Amino acid sequence: MRVAVDVGGTFTDVVVLDDGGNLRLTKVETVPQNPASGVLAGFQKAGANVGGIDYFVHGTTLGINALLTRTGAKVGIVTTLGFRDVYDLARTDRDPLYDFKYRKPKSLVPRYWAFEVTERMSYEGKVLKAFDRKNAVKVAKQLAKEGLDAVAVCFLHSYANPAHELAMAEVLAEHCPTISVTLSHQLSREYREYERTSTAVIDAYIKPITRTYLDKLDQNLRSMGFKGRFLMTRSGGGAMTVTAAMEQPVHLALSGPAGGVIGAAYLSELIGHKNLITIDMGGTSLDASLVVNGQIKIENEQHFQGLPMSIPTIDIHTIGSGGGSIAWTDDGGHLQVGPKSAGAFPGPVCYGKGGQSITFTDAVLTIGYLDATNFLGGEINLKTDLLQQAMQQLAEKLKLSVEETAAGIVRISEAKIASAVREISIERGYHPRDFALLSYGGGGAFVATAVARDLGIPTVIIPSGPANFSAFGMLMVDVVYDFAQTQVMPLANLDVKAVKQIYSGLQKQGATALARDGFKKAQQAFMPSAELRYIGQEHTVNVPVTLEQFEGKHIQQVVEKFNSAHLQQYGHNMSDPVEVVTLRMRAIGVLPRPVMAKIESGNGDIASARRGERQVYVPALRKWTTYIVYDRMKLRASDEISGPAIVEEPSSTALIHAGETLRVGEYGEMVIQIGPS
Repeated sequence: MRVAVDVGGTFTDVVVLDDGGNLRLTKVETVPQNPASGVLAGFQKAGANVGGIDYFVHGTTLGINALLTRTGAKVGIVTTLGFRDVYDLARTDRDPLYDFKYRKPKSLVPRYWAFEVTERMSYEGKVLKAFDRKNAVKVAKQLAKEGLDAVAVCFLHSYANPAHELAMAEVLAEHCPTISVTLSHQLSREYREYERTSTAVIDAYIKPITRTYLDKLDQNLRSMGFKGRFLMTRSGGGAMTVTAAMEQPVHLALSGPAGGVIGAAYLSELIGHKNLITIDMGGTSLDASLVVNGQIKIENEQHFQGLPMSIPTIDIHTIGSGGGSIAWTDDGGHLQVGPKSAGAFPGPVCYGKGGQSITFTDAVLTIGYLDATNFLGGEINLKTDLLQQAMQQLAEKLKLSVEETAAGIVRISEAKIASAVREISIERGYHPRDFALLSYGGGGAFVATAVARDLGIPTVIIPSGPANFSAFGMLMVDVVYDFAQTQVMPLANLDVKAVKQIYSGLQKQGATALARDGFKKAQQAFMPSAELRYIGQEHTVNVPVTLEQFEGKHIQQVVEKFNSAHLQQYGHNMSDPVEVVTLRMRAIGVLPRPVMAKIESGNGDIASARRGERQVYVPALRKWTTYIVYDRMKLRASDEISGPAIVEEPSSTALIHAGETLRVGEYGEMVIQIGPS
């Protein structure tokens, strides 16, 4: 049996998969003050026998929330003499470039907690100035005196030779053993001093809180009889052991959203849709991503609130547009939605927990998309009387009717989501019409067909159990490690021996890490790639390679791969000479792939699935229209429905508008064809 738990900002999702491929899905409310209690409550509600679990896979927003709220550890920096200000200086570029209101993100480390040690490496890894241990001891004692929780050690060019960082770690262990230590070279063996320092600082900032949480959760589970593997989803896809996660928590920054994209890649292969645009609409935010030809798009640098993380990360674009996103009026009196969210508490007005601000969830309830008596399968009875009063106040402020106000909130949310999809598709060189839109999360099915129509996407897919789909995706992970080494070399006169030596070293590191996690040689797989650029360029493009392709007679294959990838990403390529910048190796510990059970086939009669009908406000018609309501749990494979219709399940509701048709797939997925506008 496998169990996956995704702790979101509003709900904690639990998925249980038995060895017959049967799924059990459940949700519990997230407890921000004690997220572990939600995990354990989810186990109990799902009826999971803790002693019978082979794999427990977990995704959490704990680290990212600490960054959002600036509630992480007290962190110091130890760096090379003369380079104390690398972190504060950062980069001179900024985004958005022309925003005169722009303010630099608040630093995670005040300058007075940045310390220097006498030492110096060259970019080739040669010692230019020896490590001054006496000076290092003095700095360590100062760190202890300041009462810091954690320290990020980032010496100049340590990616080429980490000897001095390792020496500093020994000093810190001896003189301030209670301080959590992050060494930059253990996270990133790549050049760019600011990005490497920022990555190390973020890791150090969230390490104490993450370690405490994971250690406590692990102990609780073990005391309950859990004897299986405890894995955490990684921002870059795949999973890592809980031990590795406690050592390098920066890899957990996007662990929750990563699960959904991993699940999307699995589903794309299962149902034969190789190209998918994914939108995950949860309670707080919306995450958009791509699956191209069955493969997840990975970036090797990610920015969070302007702070770079130089680690492999699934290319996910996040916006503040979830079910709890708050509607408000700007200084010009215009309606806006998000990015602030009502969260799990006090939540939307209709939850009746004291929320005073209208949210997206309140809006869809107002215009008939949602059934007040069937939210979470009837577990929560939504308060329409409270909602009506609050919605009336907002409508009067906007000089609109209640229906027009609610429909406006939904339409603004749809427009923001469509914009997010354009950013991860059109701006990456892909046209949305060449993809199907996979929509999940508790709110995704509300907006899926409208977003698809806006973008010219012909097909929408809503998976089985969409509100728990990110947790479902976590069941499909392998254990993954990423290793890299910067080595700038022109392809024209490549030192093949040096390249093979670096790849051999990276693969050895991967094999050692996987063996430590209990993976035998037959369970290990390795994926080499290389970051290339035209000589004179600043940025690179990562392409998959084989070691044989770096031989002289095959080197042109590498150039052709790079030219093709550059054309896709930037819209052009050139005949300029190409150079290698960074060599990469992904090490994979292959886990047994679970088998999904197919659902029962239908006979064409869907009368038993019909629950009744509901009035829905259609803004294009400016009137209420009758939608037929169906129970998704009673639909069978090959069943078909024509809009206007609503398909309900305990934690999600799908809208099929006029001109759209739905067909149920053999794994329970709903495939909706979008008719002409």
